[in-house]
Parts: sequence; C-alpha cells; structure tokens
Amino acid sequence: MSNIGIIAGAGKLPLIIGKSLIKKNFNVVFFVIEEFYNAKNYKNFESKSINLHSAKKIIQSLKSNNIKNIIMAGNITRPSLTDLSFDIPTFKLAKNLLLNKTGDNDLLVSIRKFFKENGFDYFDWKNHCPELFSRKDCLTTKKPSRIAKKNLVKALSVFQSFGKLDIGQSIIIQNQIVIGLEAAEGTDNLIIRCKDLKKSGDKGILIKFAKYNQSNILDIPTIGEQTIKLLKQNDYEGVYLEKNSCLILDKKNTIDLANKNKIFISTCNKIE
Repeated sequence: MSNIGIIAGAGKLPLIIGKSLIKKNFNVVFFVIEEFYNAKNYKNFESKSINLHSAKKIIQSLKSNNIKNIIMAGNITRPSLTDLSFDIPTFKLAKNLLLNKTGDNDLLVSIRKFFKENGFDYFDWKNHCPELFSRKDCLTTKKPSRIAKKNLVKALSVFQSFGKLDIGQSIIIQNQIVIGLEAAEGTDNLIIRCKDLKKSGDKGILIKFAKYNQSNILDIPTIGEQTIKLLKQNDYEGVYLEKNSCLILDKKNTIDLANKNKIFISTCNKIE
C-alpha cells in the first residue's frame, strides 16, 4: 500500500483527518509546512518538514516517501513572490498561488491540477471519514426555535444565489432579514461584525454551507469550539450546517460546549 501524504497547514484539521485515517489502517505521512509547524502536535506521527518556497523540493519529498495520493488540509498564507525559488515547478505553482486572481475554489482546483500533472492523485478522504461530519438533524440538547426555523427558510433562499458565487460559505439571518454575508473576513469575523447590526427581535442564526461550485474534497466548511464561543459571546441562538458536508472540529468537545451554553447545532440540506 502506498502512503497518503497530508500537506499540513495551520490548525487542527490535518491531524483530525490523519488520525481518522490511521485508525482505519491507512499509512499516513504528514508533510508539515515550516511556517505553521508545531513540533509537539506531530511528535507521535511520521512527519516531514516542507517549505512553500520551493515546489520542486516538495515534489521530491513526496516522491522519496513513496507518496501517490495527497490531501491538502489546514490554513496557509500565500508566500511572497520574492521569497520563492526559481525552479520550473515553483514558477508553475506561483502562477496559481500568486498570479491567479480568481476565487478560492478555482485556486484550489488549479493547485490540485498542478499536483496531478506531477504524478499525484488527490485522496478523497471524505468517503473514509464519515464520522467527522454532521449528519444528525440536531446534534445538541437545545433545538432550534420556531423563529430560528423561519430564519432558516430565508437563509436557504438567499444561499441559493449567494452560494453559487465563489465568495463565502456563511450567512447571518435575524428577524428573517440578511444582516451579513461572509466574504474574505471569514466566519469568525462575520459573527462579530453582525452583532452590532442586529435589531430588537430574535437572536439571529448562523448558517454554514458548502458553496454550490465548491470542490468538496479540497475546501470543507468547518466549525469548532471557537465558533460556539463567538456565537455565545455575541448572543446568537445557534448554527445550521449543511448535512453530510460540514466538518465539526473536536466534535464531542464542540457539542458539549454548545450544550453548556444553550447554543443549538442543527443540520439541513440546501436547496438544489
């Protein structure tokens, strides 16, 4: 069996995916990006340090470790053009990383194509890690209120258009009115920004879905304990996730925290 290489950026997602696959007897090697490397997080796993500045060296490292299938997970920031090596593979990757002005989804798909052209397939880990995703109608003790369900109806209709654009994954709805759409700031900042836009009435809800054109093995919508803390701090009722498409980091701890703070976590299907 060839190894699976996880190109790991910042955050918990690479380890969560890797641990799940290891439990299922896959051979996993973490290729941790130096800028985001925390040695203690990977001390119990096989890991190799890589640098985004040279795509040639990344390819060489993957091949020398018998990697045929890769996963990209975790957050990264684009390196500066002046920091890059000038070998041919790096030049080709830089075109996608730095010169491509299209949205995140197109960027990820183009990077996947780059690795494919260099002999690597992308491993569809979602099919092997179903336990990581939100599948129940409601995952918490607290259920959505009648008003939250009305807000959801509004959110679903709005996302039918918004989700087809390569912009964001999240919407805030209060009093059946859109008060925020996620853009480059990310979900956490959306939650904070919309607090001051809320009017008297219900507390408002967050919805987080995969975009309609989203590569569903490259960019997975996620929430975690930080999401729940922000919903509580900014006085929201709860969050709706797209069923079978959103990942909950530290799932048990996140659900326990939501229960403790009387925040609901529910799922639904978006309008197709």
